[in-house]
Amino acid sequence: MEIKDLKPALIWQCFDEITKVPRPSCHEEQIREYLIDFAKKHNIDYKTDKCGNVVMRKAATPGHENAPTVILQAHMDMVCEKNSDVEHDFLKDPINTYIDGEWVKAKGTTLGADNGIGMAAAMAVMIDDTLEHGPVEALFTINEEIGLEGAQNLGEDMIQGTMLLNLDSEDDGEIFVGCAGGIDTTAVFSYKKSVAPEHFDYLKVSVSGLLGGHSGSDINTGRANANKLIARFIWECSQKWDVVVAEFDGGNLRNAIPREAHAIFGIHTEHKEAMKKHLAKYIDEIKNEYKGIEPVMNFEIEKVERPEYCIDSETSLALVRALYSAPHGVYSMSRDLEGLVETSTNLAAVKMIEDDKIRVTTSQRSSVESRKNDIAGQVEAHFQLAGAEVSHSDGYPGWAPNMESPIMKISADAYEELFGVKPAIKAIHAGLECGLFLSKYPHLDMVSFGPTMTGVHSPDEKLLIPTVEKFWQHLCRVLTKVANS
Repeated sequence: MEIKDLKPALIWQCFDEITKVPRPSCHEEQIREYLIDFAKKHNIDYKTDKCGNVVMRKAATPGHENAPTVILQAHMDMVCEKNSDVEHDFLKDPINTYIDGEWVKAKGTTLGADNGIGMAAAMAVMIDDTLEHGPVEALFTINEEIGLEGAQNLGEDMIQGTMLLNLDSEDDGEIFVGCAGGIDTTAVFSYKKSVAPEHFDYLKVSVSGLLGGHSGSDINTGRANANKLIARFIWECSQKWDVVVAEFDGGNLRNAIPREAHAIFGIHTEHKEAMKKHLAKYIDEIKNEYKGIEPVMNFEIEKVERPEYCIDSETSLALVRALYSAPHGVYSMSRDLEGLVETSTNLAAVKMIEDDKIRVTTSQRSSVESRKNDIAGQVEAHFQLAGAEVSHSDGYPGWAPNMESPIMKISADAYEELFGVKPAIKAIHAGLECGLFLSKYPHLDMVSFGPTMTGVHSPDEKLLIPTVEKFWQHLCRVLTKVANS
């Protein structure tokens, strides 16, 4: 069976089509054209803005023309991560999906259910003539995954609705009414090239197979950070022997916990065997530390050719020290909602870039604006002490819960009517576009919900099939209840 054959048919057929269209962040041209063609094919009124967002509009079913207009919102782009042994061009290749029991997965890459299944639900509503609803808008935004750009630059006249259903949540049975704000902090080290010393052996040490995951919703899982593991090993070696570093690379995305990293370093030939013994001991220690958390953790070391140059010793030592000691993980928990992370930071990526520079990307989140700025300031000060130049992104606001929200009550009642249990009302430690929508449209009444998916932002991403039907039923019931409210 293929995913297009699953039920409910409309949402799965739309999702199947979406997986065939490349849609990395900053490259949404193809998915935008697909949405426009979809609207034209089904005679749906649509509009785009300068930023590249798309909105579709559907008239109310007869008798519900005066009901509040509901906005169904999802983002076009997906996080593009793949295992190192997988050949896949995210700019050209469709996602290779398959069914494994009750789950839909992708072969060696992210699935893109975040937020493809939300897009599919909104599209299915647009073409399902059996539904009872008031006026509906479907808003598809760009570049959510790299800074909420579409929401940040949404055209002022793009949406008319007063209620918004964000379809970008990842747990069935939960309705979200708040989210964290975020900011990125980037540190850049400048280095001088030094000739790689002779009488040294040069080796590449790497770690792979980590779970990684979303730097917001998974930051409290205690998963390993590949950048930290490699930095820790190099630092430990530097405390025992003379070490030179030629290369450091780890992670890719600001909003993903890094799963893979490597470094190329040199050590005097006479110390190589002692270093290998230390690595074996280090691996045992790390695997013990993450026992029960990281089921697969692959360390490899291989000899490489002597590079022409290394990073100068002062900068390489400063870099390794900074990465090893950099804040990462949960900083504080919410005092208002049990189990909710309030503030966190993610040591996301380390890249050698042009002009003899090394860029370190980090991401901070908090549901408290002052705490967000505080942790970003601490990360800034940390890397400044190491001699790096530090800058911040503009950031984005959080979404404060409104426990008197009409759409929250409607959504909760709809779920209980359908499934006989009350949904959990929560806030999420991740950035949703809702905070930015609220800053532009203060009148909006919003909630966020979706089906169950795990491993988001990693090749382990998977979507739980039975919850997609529940998601669809819930969405349709909410629309009907709003129409009759």
